[in-house]
Amino acid sequence: MTAYVEHLLRTEAPQVLGALVRRFGRFDIAEDAVQEALLTASRTWPVDGVPEDPRGWLIRVGYRRMVDMLRSDQARRRREQEAGMAELAMREPARRPSAPQEADDSLTLLLLCCHPALSATSQVALTLRAVGGLTTAEIAHAYGVAEATMGTRISRAKQQLARAGARFTPPTDADRDSRMTAVTRVLYLIFNEGYTASAGDELARLDLTREAIRLTRMLHDRVPDDAEVTGLLALMLLTESRRTARTGGDDELVPLDEQDRSRWDAALIREGTELIDGVWSRREVGPYQLQAAIAAVHAAAASPERTDWPQIAALYLWLERLAPSAPVRLSRVVAVARAYGPTRGLALLDDLNRRFLLDREPLTRQRERAVRAHLLQETGDAAGAATLYRQAAALTENQVERRYLLGRADRLG
Repeated sequence: MTAYVEHLLRTEAPQVLGALVRRFGRFDIAEDAVQEALLTASRTWPVDGVPEDPRGWLIRVGYRRMVDMLRSDQARRRREQEAGMAELAMREPARRPSAPQEADDSLTLLLLCCHPALSATSQVALTLRAVGGLTTAEIAHAYGVAEATMGTRISRAKQQLARAGARFTPPTDADRDSRMTAVTRVLYLIFNEGYTASAGDELARLDLTREAIRLTRMLHDRVPDDAEVTGLLALMLLTESRRTARTGGDDELVPLDEQDRSRWDAALIREGTELIDGVWSRREVGPYQLQAAIAAVHAAAASPERTDWPQIAALYLWLERLAPSAPVRLSRVVAVARAYGPTRGLALLDDLNRRFLLDREPLTRQRERAVRAHLLQETGDAAGAATLYRQAAALTENQVERRYLLGRADRLG
């Protein structure tokens, strides 16, 4: 499948799904119908060419499949009246669905997929499937689980939406504001999983980072005045700008201070910096804006030695007070150590471990050992550092990261 066709399908997926859900009111079945339409298009368009009206083509194919599925479902549930309505809609041309180019259902779909009745994992999976247009196999591969397992997870998520009485309706201001936190969190999780994959032979999953950026751009287009959405997009762009420099020619991990900064993407840095600069003065600073500001400080440094680590440490302290979490606390340790020395960093790490158990917290227990190992190495404790590097390596399923940590340990003896 060509890159153009793939991009087109993922762009049109939420619009096609919106058209079907508006027509039939059945998100669970409509989503399956859309996936089948996308698969059909992925097989035929590269051979026969993209139709003149791709959205209309996808809606018609999805509509026919939707009717077939409704017939089967309704026969099983004995819903003759609903089946008859679907049959009538198919027979009367005037009632067939059109491709409403002026309607954009992306935000409505994002809010629906991030319904509070769903777990964070289900929200991510359903967003990638329904809004991103990824197949179940692609999502399963990204998360290192069997396709059948992911299929079950997505199916259960759709059933939960049905039981919760979720409706496909444009969001009100109150609903949008209350649900936007879940939407941004899901997009943030997708990007993070792509930037450093939790498992596998590759450090990153480019398909997930690209999809997260695409969806966040789309969200930013819908709510351009939302400062946190702007901050999230800026954070992704500034972070993604370093991607090609994160690994060397042998696919080995290259830490930030050793990266060739000429390989950083200047266009992404410029765009991300302009985005965060544009909202920074609004006096409504949130967690994503703070993280974007930290990324912008890194991007502005021409060399590692010129990085303003005291400013980064201050920003992390602000972030910790605003949105306290184990990863944020551990990142502040790194910033403090870079700004004021490894001894002070170790003292802060010991204090945070006593109060918050970073070395036991699932989100930080692996990285806590890696950070402590680095700080011990800087203080001259090579043996202690080597031991902790090996412990950190044993706690990651990402093979690139594991090789890097074991290499650090081996060099220390």
